[in-house]
Amino acid sequence: MAAAASEKSVTERLIERLERPIAAADRRRAALHLVDWIGCAVIGRTVEAGRILAAEARGTGSVPLFGGDSADPAGAAFSLGALGSLYEMDDVHRTALLHPGPVVIPAALAAAPDAAAGAALLDAMILGYEAMIRIGRAVGPGHYAFFHNTSTCGGFGAAAAAGHLVGLDRASLASALGNAGSLSGGLWQCRNEAVMTKTLHCAEGARRGVTAARLAANGFTGPRLILEGPQGFFAALCPGADPEHVLAEDDDWLIFDTSFKPWPACRHAHAAIDATLLLREEIGTTPIEAIAIETFADAKLFCDRPTPLTSHQAKFSLQHAVAVTLTSGAPPLSAFDLPALTRPDLVALRDIATVTATADFTDRYPRHFGSAVTVTLADGRTLSRRVADALGDSENPVAEEALFDKARMLMTAAGLAPNVAEDLILAALSLAEGAPLSDLRRAMSAAR
Repeated sequence: MAAAASEKSVTERLIERLERPIAAADRRRAALHLVDWIGCAVIGRTVEAGRILAAEARGTGSVPLFGGDSADPAGAAFSLGALGSLYEMDDVHRTALLHPGPVVIPAALAAAPDAAAGAALLDAMILGYEAMIRIGRAVGPGHYAFFHNTSTCGGFGAAAAAGHLVGLDRASLASALGNAGSLSGGLWQCRNEAVMTKTLHCAEGARRGVTAARLAANGFTGPRLILEGPQGFFAALCPGADPEHVLAEDDDWLIFDTSFKPWPACRHAHAAIDATLLLREEIGTTPIEAIAIETFADAKLFCDRPTPLTSHQAKFSLQHAVAVTLTSGAPPLSAFDLPALTRPDLVALRDIATVTATADFTDRYPRHFGSAVTVTLADGRTLSRRVADALGDSENPVAEEALFDKARMLMTAAGLAPNVAEDLILAALSLAEGAPLSDLRRAMSAAR
């Protein structure tokens, strides 16, 4: 029900939730997500879709921050937002079913003044993640069935991050969130076709939030009841939405509940990869006769894809992910490139793999992304491994050094010299120690 004019709206109450102290440990966590995004964005520049979107941003007068300062913050947010999700290694929040990093971080980088303190950027990230995740976990499965939560909720997070950096007061920030939310969109049809649209969702979400924040700074007003109003976000797009999830008490900032992705595939495939890694050494060289993958319903819906035709489809194929892991161990980036899709050994394994959604895994989802993989061997043995939580989730965390190694690997694969990659990592981490944002900008400009 919509709030009366004298009552605070859900958006206004959310803004109050954002006015909590931010500690050094919180900024350190944000810096880790910044490092993770940088690695993903650098290699994203090598993908055709990223190059096309970056060229479009340049055509409007924007110069992406990886090549220098931008005269157009909204265009820079769009350009940077095109990069972070292309290799499917971007961070993810499970219960909100969205990826905050590739939307919020570009918005924060684009909106931040050149003279900003590094801590201000990290604080903006924390606030952007918080707003985006809180709204994302409220939208419900009816929304996710048709809409990409990263896109629809991303504008809210981008506006919160950018709004912090341009100094919006409460009323202006409510307007920014209202206007960003009023432009929400991002249909899942792109997952059913071999197209580039998914990364456009991130780019547009980042630009939408920056534009809304900058307009609000100049007095441009927006709907304060954008979430719960009779023609607002929840009523229009979110059957079964629960606004209480926006306002629920949490012990910590939700950036701490945001997962890192170690493998270059859809997050729905990660637990199956983890289970397969546990199986692999025990199988040895014994021929495999059948593979059974058990998972949750959304993983089957999005990733039951026995014959991927593109690299992007391969990243959304449980059969391909398991086949690659059985043959190569921890999946390398090349395992999802086009040449791998027609490799006879991988095709043969995909052909004998089945995917089943079980009640057990589905009931525990989305709080837990679990999977089990069972192989039947030619010698008659049946081997099975089960993973309750994917590597990188809060229940199964990945070590910091592994995150740095991931970023190094991605940047090296993209062609950056090792010293340039190391400078980027150190510049991002140093923001939590009081370094100015200009240090990171210089490191990004050197990463051409």
